[in-house]
Amino acid sequence: MPAIYDQLLDATIQHLEDLKSRGAKHVAVSQQTLRELSQPVRIQKPEVKSQKPEDDETKTISIFDVQSLNANKTAAFTALRERVMACVKCAHLASSRKNVVFGVGNLDAQLMFVGEAPGADEDKQGEPFVGAAGQLLTKIIQATGLSRSDVYIANILKCRPDTPGQSSGNRKPTPEEMQTCIPYLHEQIDLIQPKVIVALGATAVEGLLGKTVGITKLRGNWQTYRNTPLMPTFHPSYLLRNQAMSEKRKVWEDMLAVMEKLEMPISDKQRNYFLKA
Repeated sequence: MPAIYDQLLDATIQHLEDLKSRGAKHVAVSQQTLRELSQPVRIQKPEVKSQKPEDDETKTISIFDVQSLNANKTAAFTALRERVMACVKCAHLASSRKNVVFGVGNLDAQLMFVGEAPGADEDKQGEPFVGAAGQLLTKIIQATGLSRSDVYIANILKCRPDTPGQSSGNRKPTPEEMQTCIPYLHEQIDLIQPKVIVALGATAVEGLLGKTVGITKLRGNWQTYRNTPLMPTFHPSYLLRNQAMSEKRKVWEDMLAVMEKLEMPISDKQRNYFLKA
């Protein structure tokens, strides 16, 4: 069974990679398939010989093995995505958006990044952190030795905040908008179960923790969110506006703390990033 499973898994991954290379972003899954994936796997326990007569009988038990758990998580995420993509709870956002920005990354990620809301580039592409700030976030992730495919990236708000009368620019999401949308993020966190969450920027921290004391005071200090260690840090867009090495070092110190929390290896080169010679 393991060999057959591995072959099927490899073939599935290859097929999905081929679709992605051709520009596909989503895969349609029938309701019947989702129902089948959500069912527990029944495995017959092999017969084990024992000197005790009461242990000689073969027992059939219903269990969720690793494969079943992964399938159920994928099915649950697919169902969640379908609900989010069809959400119209904020009518003004639903009418102005181009795409719902659900989230992207590894469903088994140990590290999760949470921003405030999509911008124009994210709204256009339907993926979080793809603009200039997103490119910088990618570089920060890579500097830790990880890649975007290793982590999960999401926003509190799944729709771009509307900007009536403006052809460009972004606005801060309102507390009411974040309160309406954040249950979706809670489901994502509960399914992924990351070991560490990084909150990017003051608005994300406010939306998650309800704290408005300022990101400058909070960054670098561990918090807890849904029983998960949370590290507040500056939003990448702040580093684009402020190119000072001292500010870059602050964000990197936060990431070093995250790496330590995850028990990741840290080289001398990494420890010395953005330090004066």
